[in-house]
Amino acid sequence: QVQLVESGGGSVQAGGSLRLSCAASGRTLSNYATGWFRQAPGKEREFVVSSSRSGDITVAADSVKGRFTISRDNAKNTVYLQMNSLKPEDTAVYYCAAVYRASYISTPKSRSEYDYWGQGTQVTVSS
Repeated sequence: QVQLVESGGGSVQAGGSLRLSCAASGRTLSNYATGWFRQAPGKEREFVVSSSRSGDITVAADSVKGRFTISRDNAKNTVYLQMNSLKPEDTAVYYCAAVYRASYISTPKSRSEYDYWGQGTQVTVSS
């Protein structure tokens, strides 16, 4: 079992930045691909970014490409989401997720591929 706890959410003005953290416990995160998803009120949870187990390969949704970056520190068992140039439409609850992967190149983008989820952290961007 992997336990994930997000932190770093908050309120920020448009154009600002936030960095979310996702601390893992129970298993070594270096064996897991990880991702960030978000869910706005009244909408389905959507993919934001994901990272291979090594962190060498990342993918991002078109809506955040060039603004959001996923990174990881396997020594600290922590995944990060750096969010720059934030927009009001980025307002949502952000969730980190993890799934065991033997492959070093896998970067899952579908919710159904992930086995472990954090409780979420709220990000609010005001105009």
